[in-house]
Amino acid sequence: MRFVAILLLPAALAACGNAERLSRLGRPPAMSAVTSPTADSNWRPVSMPMPSPQAALTAENSLWRPGSRTFLRDQRAAQVGDLITVLVSIQDEAQLQNRTQSTRTGTQTMGAANLLGLEASTNRILPNSVTPGSLVNTNGTGTTNGSGEVRRNESITLRVAATITQLLPNGNMVVMGRQEVRVNAELRELSVQGVLRPQDIASDNTVRHDRLAEARIAYGGRGALSDVQTPRYGSALLDALLPF
Repeated sequence: MRFVAILLLPAALAACGNAERLSRLGRPPAMSAVTSPTADSNWRPVSMPMPSPQAALTAENSLWRPGSRTFLRDQRAAQVGDLITVLVSIQDEAQLQNRTQSTRTGTQTMGAANLLGLEASTNRILPNSVTPGSLVNTNGTGTTNGSGEVRRNESITLRVAATITQLLPNGNMVVMGRQEVRVNAELRELSVQGVLRPQDIASDNTVRHDRLAEARIAYGGRGALSDVQTPRYGSALLDALLPF
């Protein structure tokens, strides 16, 4: 029974993993409901190093409001729930090439041709054909030749609206945004989150992705094309278990 259970385990895992695919047979992937990012069970408030709080200084008969960047109303995002557009423009290119070569040769010879006359007694323990002057003679050679090359070229250009979910004590803002686009039977998902400074927000209420601290940007999808590109569970299991 234990052997049968082991054989049926991959099939059970495949069935669990394919439950979502089986539930949408003949239909495109369903879009997620529009909800508050903080309502997600995986959402956690962000805690960052903060300076000591300081009381804001105000001056009498002054038109300048502490923390304001202009006399007129600022249209840029500043409070929890405000929207801001994150510009994602990633142009990464990396090329690495390594090569290692090593050769090692060793020879060892050991014997006891004369050892206080005890060399004549070796035949009592060892065969008569053993010569005391050449008891051990080893010769070893090792050669290592390895090479590796990595080439990567990535280009992503996207725009996504994010929501301010948290204001940190030093004025920085935590933003989270998610976007789903469905084309035929393929659903593309984009998620962005990170911490930004108010000074990095442009006048048109946009911010570049490289201005986000602790940035987390994910771009993927699910659907008919993604299913074809995903390795089968049996192949993935064998790749993980087989040592050859």
